[in-house]
Amino acid sequence: QVQLVESGGGVVQAGGSLRLSCAASGRTFNNYAMGWFRQAPGKEREFVAAISRSGDSTYYANSVKGRFTISRDNAKNTVYLQMNSLKPEDTAVYHCAARIATTSRAPGEYDYWGQGTQVTVSS
Repeated sequence: QVQLVESGGGVVQAGGSLRLSCAASGRTFNNYAMGWFRQAPGKEREFVAAISRSGDSTYYANSVKGRFTISRDNAKNTVYLQMNSLKPEDTAVYHCAARIATTSRAPGEYDYWGQGTQVTVSS
């Protein structure tokens, strides 16, 4: 069992930055690939970024590539999402998720989810 708690959301102007954190419980954090997803009102949950268990491999949605960076600190059981050059279309609830072994872009393949943190980007 893994429990995930996100933090770091807020309101920011377009062009600004935010850093999201996701703290995981348990001793086996490095057994899990981690992902960030987002869901805007009236829209389906969409993939944002994912990182392998070791942190050596990262993957991004085209819409955030070059602006967002995913990273993890296995000693702290934490995964991060650094978001730069934010746009109003980035406004959503951001969730982190965990799955055993390899990364995936499909939300249905993740086993554990956090409650989410709201990110609002004003124009």
